[in-house]
Amino acid sequence: MELRTIKTFHTIVQSGSFYKAAEILNYSQPTISMRIKQLEQDVGAQLFERGKKLKLTRAGRLFHERAGQLLAQYEVLDHTLADIRQGQAGLIQIGISEPTASLIFPAVLRGFLHDYPDMSVNVSVDDANTCSRKLLEGAIDFAVCGEPELILENYFDPFFHDSLNVIVSDRHPLADKASVNLEDLENECLIFTPANCPIRIQIEQHLQRAIGSRYRKMELTSSMAHQYYVRENIGVSIFTATAHSEPIEGTKVIPINNLTISPPVGLLTNQKEEHFDCATKDLISRIIGRFQRDPH
Repeated sequence: MELRTIKTFHTIVQSGSFYKAAEILNYSQPTISMRIKQLEQDVGAQLFERGKKLKLTRAGRLFHERAGQLLAQYEVLDHTLADIRQGQAGLIQIGISEPTASLIFPAVLRGFLHDYPDMSVNVSVDDANTCSRKLLEGAIDFAVCGEPELILENYFDPFFHDSLNVIVSDRHPLADKASVNLEDLENECLIFTPANCPIRIQIEQHLQRAIGSRYRKMELTSSMAHQYYVRENIGVSIFTATAHSEPIEGTKVIPINNLTISPPVGLLTNQKEEHFDCATKDLISRIIGRFQRDPH
């Protein structure tokens, strides 16, 4: 049973005659008659009463009702497919690391979905290495994260470099300082991200050079949770300025004078960007633009 045959039947009923349907569809009358004959064979029932006046059989009335629903659904599907081809509809699956996932991306996504109401976006919040693995597995289309461990198939293109501050409780002795040096963190408890985090490794290398091993460690895997532990004066945390752009009450963010690390944030893909559809390209552009304007 072909869709064009169903459309022919529906047009006959709507127009009231085979002749008018032939004019509307730009078919010859023999073609119209042949299609209806084929449709009745496919259905296994007579759809029109034979006679001078066009009249549907009981089976014809039921088929007309269902055919109208089917054609309406097909029209919606056809428009959806057209939107997908033009990059106006579909699903984008993104991997994003903190703090971008919590502090920057929601506002970007709100504007994007307003302009692309037929697009769906799924977000996986993961560290850079997990984003890289998911990208390799095809679970996400691209990621916005720090620089992961190198994988031949994936490409990391940094578009922003952050700075590092220390966050302390407002009850901590360092809270009165306008800035600190790494030497001021001697004997402090440092709250760190996991040991395989590239930024943590760099921070500890600088600490080793400045104060040796004269500091204590606590590992807290959720980077956005650090400030809440700091607020309770459990320890201090060295983290990006972006992550500390909205410090919670009871904490203070202090610049570090002699820590020259600029953690990158970038686009992680395993295909060239020109292969993305126009909506995905626009979303990527909005994310990068948000960082370039003022991530803090």
